[in-house]
Amino acid sequence: MSDAPAFPAVPVMLRLFLTPLPLPLLGLVLQRLAESVARRRPQLFARLGAHGGKAFLIDPTDVPFVFRLSPRSDGPTIEPLRRRDQGAWDARIAGPLGALLAMVHGEVDGDALFFSRDIVIEGDTEAVLALRNALDDAELDLLAEAAAVLGPAGDRMESLARRLTPLASRLTGLALTRRDGS
Repeated sequence: MSDAPAFPAVPVMLRLFLTPLPLPLLGLVLQRLAESVARRRPQLFARLGAHGGKAFLIDPTDVPFVFRLSPRSDGPTIEPLRRRDQGAWDARIAGPLGALLAMVHGEVDGDALFFSRDIVIEGDTEAVLALRNALDDAELDLLAEAAAVLGPAGDRMESLARRLTPLASRLTGLALTRRDGS
């Protein structure tokens, strides 16, 4: 039996690029993505039940910011924040960006990541389990979700991005999409 995969840190050059990124601009993009996912996949948010009103701090430990997610079915919000400005949260999920993306894209089981200590959870563990189960059931592909935000141009952009993604994944070590391309 092999150990859980080691997740490479986000490459230094990418971290340097991300550090000065204007978070309000990133926030607008992420908010549109969250709203689109809510429209396209309401069952994901409904599955969270009472936990949908919780504040989840998603903390990719190898990038210069965190994300506060409130997955309310009536209007999810996600905001990128500098670490020093993270504010209040009910549950925190922390680990390398590669581990978090692999979990979202179904490459690695969330329980395995937790027990191998690739990710750490704090706070309301029941809420974290509800979020993890909802994401597992949804079988999200963040590339497809991002393309959907673009409307009619999304299909062409997704096709181009799918051709470039294998190279980008190899260069960064990040699971940038689901393997099955769903």
